[in-house]
Amino acid sequence: MLSAKVQQSIQYCFKNFKTNIPNFVSRKEQNYMVAQTAKILGGDFEKSRRIGVIEAGTGTGKSLAYCLGAIVLAKSLNKKVCISTATVALQEQLLDKDLPLFRRISDLDFSFGLIKGRQRYICASKLELLADPNASDPQATWQQPPDESTIKLVKKLWRSWTNKEWDGERDSWATPIPDVIWYQIQCDKFGCNKQLSAHRQCPFHKAREKIDKLDVLIVNHSLLLADLELGGGKILPEPQDMFYIIDEAHHLPEKARDFSSASSSVLATMDWLTKMDLLGKKISDSMKSDQLIGPLMKLSDHCNELRSELKLIHQWLTNNKSLFNNEDNRYRFANGVVPESLMPLAINCEDLSKLALKALNKVHQIVMESYKDGDISPWKIEGILGDLGTTIARMENNHKLWAMYKRVDSKNVAPTVRWIELTDDTKSEFVLHAAPIEVGYFLEDYLWSQAMGAILCSATITALNSFDHFRRSAGLKSNDGTQYIKLNSPFDFKNNGELIIPKMSVEPSSDSFTHEVIKDLSQRLTKKDATLVLFSSYWQMNQVAKTLREQHKFSLLVQGEASRNALLTLHKDKCDNKQGSILFGTSSFSEGLDLPGNYLTKLIITKLPFAVPNSPIEQAHSEYIKSKNGNPFMVLTIPDASRKLIQSCGRLLRNEGDKGTITILDRRLVTKRYGQSLIDSLPPYKVTIEH
Repeated sequence: MLSAKVQQSIQYCFKNFKTNIPNFVSRKEQNYMVAQTAKILGGDFEKSRRIGVIEAGTGTGKSLAYCLGAIVLAKSLNKKVCISTATVALQEQLLDKDLPLFRRISDLDFSFGLIKGRQRYICASKLELLADPNASDPQATWQQPPDESTIKLVKKLWRSWTNKEWDGERDSWATPIPDVIWYQIQCDKFGCNKQLSAHRQCPFHKAREKIDKLDVLIVNHSLLLADLELGGGKILPEPQDMFYIIDEAHHLPEKARDFSSASSSVLATMDWLTKMDLLGKKISDSMKSDQLIGPLMKLSDHCNELRSELKLIHQWLTNNKSLFNNEDNRYRFANGVVPESLMPLAINCEDLSKLALKALNKVHQIVMESYKDGDISPWKIEGILGDLGTTIARMENNHKLWAMYKRVDSKNVAPTVRWIELTDDTKSEFVLHAAPIEVGYFLEDYLWSQAMGAILCSATITALNSFDHFRRSAGLKSNDGTQYIKLNSPFDFKNNGELIIPKMSVEPSSDSFTHEVIKDLSQRLTKKDATLVLFSSYWQMNQVAKTLREQHKFSLLVQGEASRNALLTLHKDKCDNKQGSILFGTSSFSEGLDLPGNYLTKLIITKLPFAVPNSPIEQAHSEYIKSKNGNPFMVLTIPDASRKLIQSCGRLLRNEGDKGTITILDRRLVTKRYGQSLIDSLPPYKVTIEH
């Protein structure tokens, strides 16, 4: 239960906002979210399960609400708050705007910071080896010969780091650092080891030292999941010591699936395994230790045996090449079941990769002990640990893949998706993949059951006005104590926004639909409005743009022809100068795009955002639902389209005073039975159906 002191602190902070922020509008939706966030995390509803799912419509002010409800409580309990987001834009907003404002106005004493993965930082030793002309270590070599500009940039990076003019973090460098350079100087968990004296002052380790001092940590979903996959408390503080705020929560299940998946190329892995003896020789030549003999011999034996098994798998795939005679050059195992002729090989690969991984970890342990004992020089260990780190990571991925192929799925849960792609017909190269259909178990085991408390929020969590679709994908249950709250936007949608469904002669399934879109847009677009047109495909967008430019002389800003930031800057400049601007984009422009006021008055959506189930995971999920006598279109496709349509329409009204129209060029909204359900799930715009 929330103590009287905590309740008074929250009320005092909220009063400060009303008093000190000019034109601050106290909204009942925001007030309710503050109270419910604090009550859920405080255990008022369920002490053992402090989880809440909150959909807060645009304009609710959810950032202030969850900060006020969570940070005050966390401070009183000596807990930390971890805010996880899906986008960099929201991270920057929290870091540069929301949290500084909240700390200043609330008069609360708390520290906050952005936590990034180690691959966003340089390894100072790697950078020095590439930048220092006096470095004689043979490992200081480029993967490909560098040109003069590359060498110049590397030396500039090194000077800036040594002169303390740069903190060694990739995103803080003034200009983009090319991947070809960054991949050779980035920190990795094995090479950049804090136990090595040369790495104790590396930027990653210095950044990590600050975590213990922070009260509020800002992370992205990927870093959060990486910590959970390691068991929690390895990168971030222990889950039981934190309240989690999962903002943009609708992205979390998909991110979790990515972390639970694995893939591996057959021929590339066989080639890599042949080089394992060279790694062993390099290590044994660099340090004389009898302890290495046994583990290196075991490693060599296991890798040779693993390569032999992979050769048999490659023969099996080559003999069954007819399986890949389709448009995608792909074969997915029905219901995820690996055939009996392949299963023994998968079992052997899992066993051997596990043994090889054990031997590699033993070698790593001996190398580190030898370094501590002074038996290997700091310069030599850099290259060894770098190679070992890469090798261990690759073996871990292989073991994960074969463990997923070996596992026999329970009949009570959705099966693992297992598929193979023919990526090079000439060389007969195959890539094996495995991924779970459902990831709720991962989130339940590693996050929901471990965390002190969690609030999941977004402007778009429900689908068809129901939490069911999200609840299932996130591993939550309707009766597990989780609280579900839907807060409508305070905006006046009926008077400020109009939804128009025009008369179209054909539906999107028709071959002439693109022509129909061109015909409609040529009449609907004007050169004075601030317009965003959202397309379902790049192909259609480019076809429409080409015709409108050539035949109707429209000036268009088209996604892909310049960077997103450049296009938005041009769009806003034209609007600021009282010129019309027409911006074309695909699905990535339907979320996280903020064009308030006169930057957007006309939104046009060419087609309902139905996903085509062409990925193996989507196909397998549909197959699984059918096996349970369900309808995949109603269970998956419609709810997903509903959420995406809400996101797309949410681009129009960003502030309470914004006004404009939304036009959807898809008559299925009125011709299909599901159309009204999709309309009903949208905010209550004035609806105009043209006849």
